[in-house]
Amino acid sequence: MATGTQSLNTLLQRATIDDHEEILKACNASLKQSKRDPKTLHTKAVALLKLDRYDDALRVLEEGGEDVKSGASLERSYALYKNGQLSEAKDIARGISDDRGARHVEAQASYRLEDFERSARLYKDLTKTHAPIDNEENDVKINGGAADAQLAWTRQGHLVQRKRPTREDLFETAYNAACASIARGDLVQGELLLRRSRDLCNASGDLSDDEKVAELLPIQVQQVYVLNRLGKLADAQDLASQITQKDIPDASTQHVAQNNSIAAKDSIENPYMAHRLLQNTSSIPEKDRFFTFQLDRIKENDLILDLLVSKYEGVIKSTDRTLTSNPPPSISSHLNHISVLNAAAHAQNRLGNFGIKRILPLLEKRPLDVGLAMLVVQLYILTNNHVSAATALESLLKHLESSDATDHQDVRFAPGLVATVVSLYGLQGRKSQIMTELARAASYWRHKSKPPESLLQAAGLGLLDSSDPKDQATARDIFATLYQQDRTSKIASAGYVAAHALTSRSVADETKDLTPTSRLIAGIDVSALEEAGVPQTKSNADAQAASRKRVLDEKPKPAKKRVRKSRLPKDHDPTKAPDPERWLPLKERSSYRPKGKKGRQKAVGLTQGGVEKGGESAAAAAAGTSGKGSEGGVIKGSGPGTANKAKNKKKSKK
Repeated sequence: MATGTQSLNTLLQRATIDDHEEILKACNASLKQSKRDPKTLHTKAVALLKLDRYDDALRVLEEGGEDVKSGASLERSYALYKNGQLSEAKDIARGISDDRGARHVEAQASYRLEDFERSARLYKDLTKTHAPIDNEENDVKINGGAADAQLAWTRQGHLVQRKRPTREDLFETAYNAACASIARGDLVQGELLLRRSRDLCNASGDLSDDEKVAELLPIQVQQVYVLNRLGKLADAQDLASQITQKDIPDASTQHVAQNNSIAAKDSIENPYMAHRLLQNTSSIPEKDRFFTFQLDRIKENDLILDLLVSKYEGVIKSTDRTLTSNPPPSISSHLNHISVLNAAAHAQNRLGNFGIKRILPLLEKRPLDVGLAMLVVQLYILTNNHVSAATALESLLKHLESSDATDHQDVRFAPGLVATVVSLYGLQGRKSQIMTELARAASYWRHKSKPPESLLQAAGLGLLDSSDPKDQATARDIFATLYQQDRTSKIASAGYVAAHALTSRSVADETKDLTPTSRLIAGIDVSALEEAGVPQTKSNADAQAASRKRVLDEKPKPAKKRVRKSRLPKDHDPTKAPDPERWLPLKERSSYRPKGKKGRQKAVGLTQGGVEKGGESAAAAAAGTSGKGSEGGVIKGSGPGTANKAKNKKKSKK
């Protein structure tokens, strides 16, 4: 062993410290004499790490035996981290105590394993101690900012201590601050920070032109996303056209750029071409894999394009597998999006009543599916059917309440569901149901270790408006809890004072953070306000003025009758008197004359109560009474025989 070490020391004297190739050659020459020398193997592994040959470095350490592994634990954990074996790298680094380098490796491995809380805490601890290496302080600041941004992306923003971005002097820290602002929904602030990051990168003197281009590409990709979210589609399209995706070294960033480029378009004229472009992106290696929240959005984009190209059956099968492996209920945004895409495939992208008819049977099969129920609510609202929307949401809440699982109750009183049902009740004017829902939600979350602060604040403010003493007592308890948890919160302090204003005015003296009343009204002239009276709007003033003009003894005027415009015939002559028989049917009028001889004979017996005139009728009556020239009272020439003869004559003439 001593011979190998001495030989290595002799060979290293010929090499410089930065000449890692020479060091590697010296180690190989020394190992020809002593293949198992731990120091030589350790030095060779370090040289390989410096040359970015992580696979070879890990193989040297693994083949060196337990002595080499135990003596080079830090190098081994770093090699494992660079080779993508994150869990093992984290465990080894965590077992190394009092080593600043091990804390770096553990923090980085935790970051890639999406344990962002642990990573942020490790970087925070590193900032408390002096950094012995140059630029290490900047590295800790940059990586700590990245961990904070990931906490915001994964809805753990309450763990971030520095939420307001400061004036950043490094383009990396400005970029991380921009990502954190975007994750919190502050897109305008995020856009400004991305511009600053771009300007700082262009002005950096430590980077070459090629390095600047490589660093600017991820910034531009993120800018396209922000511009798209802000609705600046034209700017997003222009910036996306300036990005050469082939120049992006990372496969994951290249795939994100392709997604953002397609999403930046106003409308996808050819969804088949967009689908093909997205499918042709290069495969992503394990070392450069997406984070979970990124992978979820990319899967959703793929399914949306499948819907646009009418691959309904494929979308149904894919989403059914995901929902089967993750049964509802869940408040996960990704799972609820998958449920919505599944329903869209069943409805074949149709909205309105057709879509509702296709989706309602799915809701009967999956009554605990939050995403599906919210989709039905949204479709009902689009058709302006608020009652059915509230009924659908109430059905979901009842199914969740009837479940015995604890996590189902957490979903039942999730802030988003509570806010939705309260909004629907507000549209229908159901104030009592609003108070009941807020009181129940507050009562449930107050006994939890980590209650949602926003929900408790909204519940407390809503219950303060109630006239019910029980609701007011609940509001006092809510704000007392919030005030005890965070005495610096303005909302908690103000709510605490307002809730106790009627019962204990001395509580106001306890809250010193609130602005004193005297300071709030310092610039207000109270006397002038009293003299001016209560301000009124124009509508109220006009109504009061009209009421003063009314006279008490004034009799109400009769309502004017609407005179209907007369309808007269076109040939009406006002000089002529109207026919008095105009209301009678045509056949009953005296002027009626039937057409034809047969018709005139029938018309003889049609007159009811009329006086018969002379002629044949009178002769017939006289003949009937005298009995002369008659046979059985039948008048000659008036029977059926005569009619038949006339008919026969007509036929003979014909």
